[in-house]
Amino acid sequence: MANALTRIGLGLGPWFHTKILDPLLQILRRGAEPKQLAFSAALGISLGIFPICGVTVFLCGLAIAVLGSLCHPPTVMLTNIIATPIELGLVVPFLRLGEVISGGPHFPLTSDALKKVFTGQASWEVLQSILHALLGWMVAAPFILVTLHVLFLPCFKILVHKFGAIPSELKKPLSPQTELKLKVRDA
Repeated sequence: MANALTRIGLGLGPWFHTKILDPLLQILRRGAEPKQLAFSAALGISLGIFPICGVTVFLCGLAIAVLGSLCHPPTVMLTNIIATPIELGLVVPFLRLGEVISGGPHFPLTSDALKKVFTGQASWEVLQSILHALLGWMVAAPFILVTLHVLFLPCFKILVHKFGAIPSELKKPLSPQTELKLKVRDA
């Protein structure tokens, strides 16, 4: 897959390989359980789509600290990074969901409103829209978490089986007789 991205000419191949694929393979080879990996990936994405940019790393760190051994920290952080483009795409749907839930006014998304946010001149309407986006995320996140967990569980079972660590009974050193038999067969 990384080669296909490189052939396209986007230059994403090496980045995808070193930032996404290699860490994922390392995670799979370290012997984590598929259930833990599925939950951690679902958690990382659910927190990674939090509608305020720059906060997701802190949320994931807090979740890792609170959940302890229930989650797999590298998987949570990796999926948090993967979720960044999705996060940007879901800000407006979360905003609209929050407006519907609260019955609040429809916030017009204009360049003027965005300029006010960046210059620190945010009006009450802008702050209210941020609260609506947070409300939309808080309502949607549990459903997203459960749905992703259900979808990821069979995927991680397959991935762990295919790329996972060598079972412990195969790691045992070979006896001299077994080693000799292997050498004779190889010759």
